[in-house]
Amino acid sequence: MSLLRSAAFLIALGLVLTACSSDAKHATTRSDPAHPNIVFLLTDDLDVSSMAYMPNVRKLLANEGVTFSHYFVSNSLCCPSRSSILRGQYAHNTGVESNGALNGGFEAAYRLGIEKSTMATWLQNGGYRTAYIGKYLNQYPDTASLTYVPPGWSEFDSAVAGDPYSEYRYILNENHHLVKYGNNVADYGTTVYLKKARSFIQKSAGSPFFLYLNVYAPHTPATPAQRDHYLFPGAHAPRTPSFNLYDSGKPAWLRALKPLDRAQVTGLDGLYRKRLQSLQAVDRGVAALVKTLQATNQLANTYFVFSSDNGFHFGQFQMPAGKETAYDTDVHVPLIVRGPGIPAGRTADSMVGNIDLAPTLAQLAGVRTAGFVDGRSFARLLHDPAPDPHPRHAYLLEHWRPSQVETTGSGPKEPRDLDSEAIEARIPTAGFDYIPGYRGVRTDHYLYTEYSSTSRELYVTDRDPYEIFNVAGDPRYAHLVSELHNLVNRLESCQAATCRTLEDAPVRP
Repeated sequence: MSLLRSAAFLIALGLVLTACSSDAKHATTRSDPAHPNIVFLLTDDLDVSSMAYMPNVRKLLANEGVTFSHYFVSNSLCCPSRSSILRGQYAHNTGVESNGALNGGFEAAYRLGIEKSTMATWLQNGGYRTAYIGKYLNQYPDTASLTYVPPGWSEFDSAVAGDPYSEYRYILNENHHLVKYGNNVADYGTTVYLKKARSFIQKSAGSPFFLYLNVYAPHTPATPAQRDHYLFPGAHAPRTPSFNLYDSGKPAWLRALKPLDRAQVTGLDGLYRKRLQSLQAVDRGVAALVKTLQATNQLANTYFVFSSDNGFHFGQFQMPAGKETAYDTDVHVPLIVRGPGIPAGRTADSMVGNIDLAPTLAQLAGVRTAGFVDGRSFARLLHDPAPDPHPRHAYLLEHWRPSQVETTGSGPKEPRDLDSEAIEARIPTAGFDYIPGYRGVRTDHYLYTEYSSTSRELYVTDRDPYEIFNVAGDPRYAHLVSELHNLVNRLESCQAATCRTLEDAPVRP
């Protein structure tokens, strides 16, 4: 044991000496406010309602920081959203439009080379130690090597095989080394990723770091930690006014659905409870990360960001459970940030989106972004949550169906949501992805979506927060429909500053 301890000490000493000998222009300390640490915890498919069951997130993050009440994702699907987060671009510019096939998944990102310039490379080039831990882009590593590590990451630990969505029986690529995990309690995915995250924080003391932690919870099958299996026995999916509602004003693909029967509702409620149970390990992990930051004297100079890649619907408009729609259930997700100089317990109502995360984190770190970025930094709103004097008024919504040609590579496959299973059983011709492609825009006061030239939706969200009453065909809104249609036409091909200019123009009431 003494030899092992001596070896560990020498390794640690070597790391310290290496850090001290790095380029002087990058030399910073953990107390340097110009180079704060960043912890970014991203959940998978987290809906806003489930936040009520995460007491540590509320106490340690929301009560100590700022909550964004109008945070949206542009494409409510895992891989497109995660690509937009990394690059600060809308999906029509990243080229990652779906979770797989030729127009999406890791393979599209890899083929198009978008990993070569991301918030990871920007921060690493600025002197940051960077770590990516947990779920990467869907179907990673596909045709790349099993030990492939994307550019920009000092440490990289992500699943390349097995069943990581189940939280057990998976293989991680740990910095070019393949490590197998089994069925033991210690192999539970969330536990493993959090342990690695805490270790990275401890090893980074004395250097600025960026930790990007991606847990699989509460994604289907939403496997809880062993200790959480029987929690929340009375919980059920929120019975919103749109729950199991047939609405003749909805587009044809929704009108084709049938009411959820008792068995389907029971299954939906069961999934909701499992999701809440699976989130408890994440919630405890937040407390553990904060404790680790405190123990290493780094909490005061660390920004802690908590969010999700997309939202989730439960029975709204007779859809069982899933994502991908333009409704707020799917595109409106949690975003909480605490950190140095951020007032405690505040709410910011300005509209922000997932393409804004990369430029925001870059500004907090004091590094430059690439010129292709579509998003904008909301760093000012962190320290002054008052209404933005120059607010964004619109945010583009995009959705593509996956192309029919599948790639030949391999990687962990994403389990089907109840949506896809149930829809396929009731409407066999619907296929795996029954939600059609669409384009739309979320504004301060409206949700506008168009599936074709004749199928459109418009909701006045101030008066209709559950998006039940489609007024797109009402003559009184004809001028507004025309204006929003023209705005979407321009946004769907926008790039960089052009996107921001279009978003800033007020939409006439």
